[in-house]
Amino acid sequence: MPGSGYTYVCKLDVLKEGVPRRFEVESVPISLVLTEEQVFAFHDVCSHSAVSLSEGEVDGCTVECWLHASRFDLRTGHPLDPPATRPVPVYPVRIEDGSVYVRPTPRTEP
Repeated sequence: MPGSGYTYVCKLDVLKEGVPRRFEVESVPISLVLTEEQVFAFHDVCSHSAVSLSEGEVDGCTVECWLHASRFDLRTGHPLDPPATRPVPVYPVRIEDGSVYVRPTPRTEP
């Protein structure tokens, strides 16, 4: 996808349902997770405690930080539980020909 701002990350078949996987995309730590028949990309650092979210549990469209149990919405990055109060960035994803591409610029809400 030259010129689109999207970067190739991996083949779709390396992602396992409900299991986050960390990648470095243009020096940005990003986790990808396949859940609810979609691939979500989110910043792999918890906004509360600076630990890896890819080590957390996924439930539907949420990921839970393993350290303090804050959950984040994978669609918006917004925290759903304390102690986190700040969202984590989420990133646009495209799937093309069995490959996953991410634009490592945070998605902004409409």
